[in-house]
Amino acid sequence: MNLHLGNKLALVSGSTKGIGFAIALGLAREGARVIVNGRSQESVDEALALLRKEQPDAKLEGFAGDLSRREDIDALVARHPSVDVLVNNLGIFDPKPFEDIPDEDWQRFYDVNVMSGVRLSRAYLPKMKEKNWGRVVFISSESGIQIPVEMIHYGMTKTAQLALSRGLAESCAGTGVTVNSVLPGPTHSEGVSEMATKMAAGKSFAEFEKIFFETARPSSLIKRFATTEEVANMVVYVCSEASSATNGAALRVDGGVVRSAF
Repeated sequence: MNLHLGNKLALVSGSTKGIGFAIALGLAREGARVIVNGRSQESVDEALALLRKEQPDAKLEGFAGDLSRREDIDALVARHPSVDVLVNNLGIFDPKPFEDIPDEDWQRFYDVNVMSGVRLSRAYLPKMKEKNWGRVVFISSESGIQIPVEMIHYGMTKTAQLALSRGLAESCAGTGVTVNSVLPGPTHSEGVSEMATKMAAGKSFAEFEKIFFETARPSSLIKRFATTEEVANMVVYVCSEASSATNGAALRVDGGVVRSAF
């Protein structure tokens, strides 16, 4: 299938590792020009080198900046006034009991996970509408539907992304611009590996994975962590011309964790 992404300019926020990196690679493989974003120049340069190793003909640019900060988004938009594809992937998570989550953490999670997407979408949607073509994708989570008791603040932000995505899709009605959310389930990214180290108390990752799906996510149908590439495959499709009739949707790549037919 030709996804018709050749020379489309795509921005993937938080794309130096994990799901964001896999999305950037997937888009580059389809011929898109990809802006790779991370907080530091070092992380961006490392990601660009790895992407070029995986895809030697990749058309890549880098932008070092914290896109949870308004001033860094302003600098990005000054350099790239318009994009064809916006993937709002920037996000943080941290397991913590509700009673131990201070106000500062609630605000930080909201700024990173929600406001980055608000500001980037506000910056780029108008020109997408002018061109009558564009793709905006929010990387939400199954945690936005089934709030995890071990990180309620994270789940709250993922629910907020679903509301934002659907509302923006409504605002683009009748245009060639689509806005969708993709909801990964538990995914084997660098962040999950770090969480496993924090929570596993000396167990191997395989042991942690088995216990995690027996206790924390027993409803999973695949009984394992998804790969970042499996998530990226859905995102790349949603960014493409082939997905033009998919709009305002919340698309699950959750391994069947959410126990629903819809």
